[in-house]
Amino acid sequence: MARPLHRAGAERRVTASEEPTRTEALAARFDALRPRLVRVAHALLGTVADAEDAVADVWPDLVVAHAREPIRDLEAWCVVATSRRALTMLRSARVRRETYVGPWLPEPLHESTHGRPSPSASAASPIDPADRVTLAESVDYALLVALERLTPAERTSWVLHDLFGVPFDEVADVVGRTPAAVRQAASRARRNVRDSAPRLRIDPIEHRRAVEAFLAAAAGGDVGALVAVLDPAVVLTSDGGGVVNAARRPVHGPDRVARFILGILQRMDAAGATVEEVVAQGAPALLSRIGGRPDSLSILTSREGRIVRVDIVRAPAKLAQFARIGPADGG
Repeated sequence: MARPLHRAGAERRVTASEEPTRTEALAARFDALRPRLVRVAHALLGTVADAEDAVADVWPDLVVAHAREPIRDLEAWCVVATSRRALTMLRSARVRRETYVGPWLPEPLHESTHGRPSPSASAASPIDPADRVTLAESVDYALLVALERLTPAERTSWVLHDLFGVPFDEVADVVGRTPAAVRQAASRARRNVRDSAPRLRIDPIEHRRAVEAFLAAAAGGDVGALVAVLDPAVVLTSDGGGVVNAARRPVHGPDRVARFILGILQRMDAAGATVEEVVAQGAPALLSRIGGRPDSLSILTSREGRIVRVDIVRAPAKLAQFARIGPADGG
């Protein structure tokens, strides 16, 4: 009888020789998933560096798990593993944020560096079906701010299930609770999010008009004209992280917000600042530079044609991703 061509020892030698190729193939698939994984972690953590760290921490575990038994649904495995790591980091981060100097604002994603086309690029050409999931998972900045009010379990349950479509059984595995418990957590989160940041379908053209009216009024230096484009419930929040000057408390009301903004513009003019438009958290934002270095990022949220939120990120660590791009690459 002829002996089998593939003996046990030969199979082991083939596996060993193929291991680098298999790892490279796994790495290529992981890199393709990375933008989505970063978006998952960022929605949970609110900072880009932490999100990227959470995703990077998944890779060694993935290699070990895949070598032990090939993973059939790589995307689902990575989303769960990334979420579990991000939840651990979030619980620790919340303790640190309790001693943060002044208001804490999330760090917006610079979209062109994290795998999502800019709105202008999307408008110029049809959206590829492969991009639709990413576009649907976009977290607008006002919503990202609202998520900070949730507990880690509520935030994780809502983000994974409502935003990224992860089944409650898998969410329960991440959070360490029963599926019924995470359903309740997601429900509480849903109510809180709806109350603090209702997800209105804002017409991009309407939002653009509101932003342009705001910019024109601010450039004119007229308090009355600026007040007219602000919502009666407008709030301005500035995050300097205790490193640079920023308002220690949110500023409320059209008159106070208008005067605060005009004061900022005067100081920026005196410092020779330049302003450019970039894409942050899926929407246009205003990046100011002094001496070529990012000084602040202003994100405007509109409602019914008026500006209802002005969020100004000044903490240098939260502007690092914008420091890596030149003025001409702003998006």
